[in-house]
Amino acid sequence: MRGKIVLEHGAGGRLMHELVEDISRRLNAPRRGVDKAIIKTNTGRIAFTTDSFVMKPPVVKGCDIGMLSVNGTVNDLVTMGAKPEYLSLSLIIEEGLETDFTMRIIESIGRAADKAGVKIVTGDVKVVEKGGCDKIFINTSGIGRVYKGVKVSTLNAKPGDAVIVTGSIGDHGAAVLAARGEFQLEADVSSDCAPLNSVLEALVRKKTPLHALIDPTRGGLATSLNEVAESSRVAIEIEEESVPVREEVLGFCEVLGIEPFYLGCEGRLVIFVPQSYADEAVRILRALDVSMDARVIGRVVDRSKKGEVRIRTRAGGLRSLPMLQGIPLPRIC
Repeated sequence: MRGKIVLEHGAGGRLMHELVEDISRRLNAPRRGVDKAIIKTNTGRIAFTTDSFVMKPPVVKGCDIGMLSVNGTVNDLVTMGAKPEYLSLSLIIEEGLETDFTMRIIESIGRAADKAGVKIVTGDVKVVEKGGCDKIFINTSGIGRVYKGVKVSTLNAKPGDAVIVTGSIGDHGAAVLAARGEFQLEADVSSDCAPLNSVLEALVRKKTPLHALIDPTRGGLATSLNEVAESSRVAIEIEEESVPVREEVLGFCEVLGIEPFYLGCEGRLVIFVPQSYADEAVRILRALDVSMDARVIGRVVDRSKKGEVRIRTRAGGLRSLPMLQGIPLPRIC
């Protein structure tokens, strides 16, 4: 890789995936092991993940960077088929940040950990000079135990799978945009930030066969679907009419010329299951508060050497839905 690092390298789209692949090659590490790994032990499989959070602003309606730092890592463990158990917490704090604000974030972290049923067992604090970071950055790493018999991976989507999303898309990204106030638009949009371990637990309890799980964070639904399509070498088709988008988010996107498919979520899962189990899975999901708006949005239609995602528009046409290019919204998480 040549040139310089730009914001697009952290936006979740094509440039970020290329950067991750380059880092992986230089570390002689598998690409999918950069932020997630499964470790086999004599007592079962252990899931391990790490993530850093640089949300701007650090507080939006329905979410703050503390809550996000817990739920983001918890949900990464969920996508590995694991029950989250332990987190680390490391803070980088800008000199001059108000102590009261810092403690508000810490208290939010504590509440989020309690709600998710995880324990924070280790951590670190660094303070940098004013201007050395933007208020507060947080890193969390997480450990969980993979459920027995569950083997999910972005490599495992198969032709004939149904594609399910657990709720409306784009809520978190729109909430961050609205909170920045850069566009002088009034929008009553709340982040969807939430832990999703109850979703996995419910599906495992009912013995639902799961092929792939992914949380559509940076880069949104479109980028997550492309990641699965490319990894599994399949073609995915979704129905625009079936994808849940709140009216407030849709209106916000239309004014700004942004497609909601590229806005990040922080409390949603995309689930790949055999078509014959799709209706049952949706019924299970709709019994939970966090996924009461779950629905089937498409299916895996065929094998594909390079992987591709297509969307059937409301008008009946079929067009490509590529991975995010550029950076419509930096630092949402």
